[in-house]
Amino acid sequence: MDLRWLIFYLVSVGCVSAAENCSYKALIEYLGLDNSDVLMTSLRPVHNWTTPTTVLMNLLVTSITEVDEKAQSISTQITIIIGWFSEFTRWNPNDFCGINMSSIKKEMVWIPDINIIESIKTEFATIENQHVKLFNAGIILTSNTFALTSACKMDLHQFPFDAQSCTITLQSPIHTSNELLIYPFSDSSFLTLSSKKAFQTQGEWELLTINISKGQADTIGYIQDQLIYTITIRRRPLLYVIIFLMPVFYFLVLDVASFFIDSSGGEKLGFKVTLLLSISVLLLLLKDMLPSTASSIPLIGIYCVVIFAVMGISVLETIFVNFLMAKGNQTFSVEAMESTSALSDTVKDPSDSVADSTEEHPYTPEAILKQILVEFQAVAHQNQKKKKPLSWTRVAKIIDVIFFFLYLITVIAFLISLFISWFA
Repeated sequence: MDLRWLIFYLVSVGCVSAAENCSYKALIEYLGLDNSDVLMTSLRPVHNWTTPTTVLMNLLVTSITEVDEKAQSISTQITIIIGWFSEFTRWNPNDFCGINMSSIKKEMVWIPDINIIESIKTEFATIENQHVKLFNAGIILTSNTFALTSACKMDLHQFPFDAQSCTITLQSPIHTSNELLIYPFSDSSFLTLSSKKAFQTQGEWELLTINISKGQADTIGYIQDQLIYTITIRRRPLLYVIIFLMPVFYFLVLDVASFFIDSSGGEKLGFKVTLLLSISVLLLLLKDMLPSTASSIPLIGIYCVVIFAVMGISVLETIFVNFLMAKGNQTFSVEAMESTSALSDTVKDPSDSVADSTEEHPYTPEAILKQILVEFQAVAHQNQKKKKPLSWTRVAKIIDVIFFFLYLITVIAFLISLFISWFA
């Protein structure tokens, strides 16, 4: 009887022990994570200090919130997935009823310190993840989502048809490459595809690719491992084409059309000056768009400056042509006055002529024919004066036609070469 009770007792204790091993609590106690152990939370999880800790990382870009060309910075929302190997958190799932993973507080284990070199400001976009996931093979996995503002050197030469490449460099500020090795968890194509699927914004910028490369930094004689993510983005230029490029082009077309306005009045000059002032207003808008510290002049700046210059030269040409036309009109007025004076001296009043002729040769056929001949000569002299070419007016018209063709050829050649450079 005592033997049967002893067997029952042993079986009951075994069942209880087996049941207790099926809990996460038993697993945590087995791993020694239930107390504040400095070995688990502050030191690298290796038995031999010469063994480097391998860290695997993924970086996903889920949105691009702002690109500041003047400050040369980019604001993004990123998700960083970090996994590393710990020699202190391995167990056999068969000893714990098949448990092969568990979630614990991140304060209970050592976390690799990985910083972003280009970071200007980093904030958690959502509530910070307070847990990590343990796997029986000793792998620890966690992820966090950040609102990151990082420095990005931008080349605005082809603005607004530009594409920018910004780097995010992950590096440990403390551990050397002998202590901490950083590797990518996935390849570039997987990260690009996953980021595009998770992209939450459809703003001015479009995500093209995310490339991964390895690097090393020499910090005071110590080599540190780096993982460099190069994010390539492209600007959607439709807004700038509508509000800036097309208005400037329309003003240029109107300036070309203004050559067909009659130069005799002042409407042509006033119209051209109005177009020039309109271009000046658009140049002020361009000043607010582009940084003043750009290493090279953007093509859009060349586009506006050249068009502004040729329109300014066109205004000067119009002023010069108006001056020649006015001088030609003044010469015509003087010649007309001289012709009128000569005619008045040559052709007298018919009654006086008849009277004088009557006194000298009263109604003789010779006198009448002589008077008719004199009148014909006066009329011929007046017609010859009117047909005399006005030299200044003619020069003004020739200059205006030649300048128009040169202006048109210059503008067409400039626009073709500019667009080739823009889209090359």
